Amino acid sequence: MLEDIEDGTAAATRLAGGTPLHSTLDVADPADWLALDAGVREVAWHRPEFLPEWEQSAPLPADLTQLGESGLALALCHRDGRIRQEAVRQSVRYPRLLPLVVIRCADWVGPVRELARRLLREAVNVDSALDLAPLILRVGRRDRGAFGVDVLGQILRQASHGQLAVLYADPDRIVRRFAYRLAIEGQLLHPAELARAAAGDQDTVVQDLCATAALTALGDEDAYEDVLPPLLSARNPRTRSAGVTALRRAGRAEQAELFLSDRSALVRACARYVVRQQGGDPAAWYRERCTTPDDPDLPPGAVIGLAECGNRADARLLRPLLAHPAAGVRAQAVAGLRALDCADAEQLLPLLDDPAAGVLRETATALLPSAKELPADWLLERTSTDRPRHVRVGAFRLLDARGGTVALRAAVGLLEDPDMKLRTWAAQSVQHWHALPDGRRGDAEVGELLDRSRHLFSDYVLRRRKWEAGLDN
Repeated sequence: MLEDIEDGTAAATRLAGGTPLHSTLDVADPADWLALDAGVREVAWHRPEFLPEWEQSAPLPADLTQLGESGLALALCHRDGRIRQEAVRQSVRYPRLLPLVVIRCADWVGPVRELARRLLREAVNVDSALDLAPLILRVGRRDRGAFGVDVLGQILRQASHGQLAVLYADPDRIVRRFAYRLAIEGQLLHPAELARAAAGDQDTVVQDLCATAALTALGDEDAYEDVLPPLLSARNPRTRSAGVTALRRAGRAEQAELFLSDRSALVRACARYVVRQQGGDPAAWYRERCTTPDDPDLPPGAVIGLAECGNRADARLLRPLLAHPAAGVRAQAVAGLRALDCADAEQLLPLLDDPAAGVLRETATALLPSAKELPADWLLERTSTDRPRHVRVGAFRLLDARGGTVALRAAVGLLEDPDMKLRTWAAQSVQHWHALPDGRRGDAEVGELLDRSRHLFSDYVLRRRKWEAGLDN
């Protein structure tokens, strides 16, 4: 609801006018409470003699016991520490103001802070701690904010698995991390539940935390049937790699071969480790699969895996794969040749017309060291608007790396490209262009190209660029 201090200031004005608290902000959103706290004290800094707008329309009474919930919320955020201190004392009348007491636990005024901390410790229980956890953890990132986090941990250590489950699904990853750490510390989750959490959460910290805890909780004699499947089938590679590494401990090292061609380099590396520990040869496994360049079922991971653990002699197996019908295989063949330092510019150049953007990306990356030796006119043809976007991008990437007049010619030509990102990139390239020390000085084409793009320069910079190029102003 409230997204910044300006909205918090507007909310303060509404509260001063008597609007109920629940109608002013989303009481379940910690960001709204923090915005209100900052917005109440917001003043026009360029004219500090003015009070905030809400104080002009409805100043607080001297006796805070006369205030209702909305007015007391304003007092809890007031710029005067004495008013905040008294407001904290009066807040016991309105339990819904406990989030503002949480914020005051990190107050910069000592007496306010100590009073708020005492009230928080007395008022909070497991149910209220679950509701306040997102706010407490956010305030905990501030100076003097550790107290609330400590109290939260002490209270939630008394919570059951079912109660903590509310926090496992919280959209704030900081909350999820905190909840899972408490659950692991209290042994509230079975290894299978931890494995499913590692496989399902999008946060890498939660993934590592839960996967490690799931595997640590298992003894050597325990069955892995409920733990390994979620880990090995997880979408995130960190969790899959943990599962693959655990295959050896589970006595299932032979299953690691299935992951030698995984799409993730991390998982492939873990699989190679397990296979080697069992006396296997991952390089031989990769070579066997790459000997049939027309195999439609060849996984791309097997192609790049060969480059990761093979040698330069294996380039002979990768080159035929540049013509493979699957785009993923072609892309990884290019990446593999680059990794082996066997990328041949003449052989890769035709792939700059490849219909797959991924193949062209890898090809352009592999050709960058040879950019100055590539045929400039041939690349310039591929920046015309009748070419697919990914072809134009790949060609310009190489021309831009080449530098000189050719790069300027390509960039100016793309200033009217239909793709906005490519136009922006071209404009930046023109602005950063400088004549090469070994380039031809006094080239009239350079002057013409700079004049066509004069809207990108100040008059001084344009004259400077022309002077650098040896052109008479």
